[in-house]
Amino acid sequence: QVQLMEAGGGSVQSGGSLTLSCTVTTYAGANYCLGWFRQPPEKERERVASIDSDGTAAYADSVKGRFTISRDGTKNLLFLRMNNLSPEDMAIYYCAADSGVYLRGALRCPGGGVFGYYGPGTQVTVSP
Repeated sequence: QVQLMEAGGGSVQSGGSLTLSCTVTTYAGANYCLGWFRQPPEKERERVASIDSDGTAAYADSVKGRFTISRDGTKNLLFLRMNNLSPEDMAIYYCAADSGVYLRGALRCPGGGVFGYYGPGTQVTVSP
């Protein structure tokens, strides 16, 4: 079981920056790989970024070079730094966790578009 709670959403102008955070509460010392998803208006939820337990990060092509995912040393906080935002980035952003798979010495996030757990989401609005 894991609980996720996002913070940091808001409104910015195009070209601006925001940092989202997520508080991750786990039970019995369980470990999870973490990620961020987003759902733009009238579109399907999509994966934005993920980070394995060893810090290996992966990004959607649409955000590479602009977004950075990170987690703190205690692994109970997850961040998404978003730079050079555009109206196309406007969406509800969800923190996500998955039990993943242990591979090559680390807990690896699944490669697909679905994680096991999601937070309630936080709105990011970008005006032109």
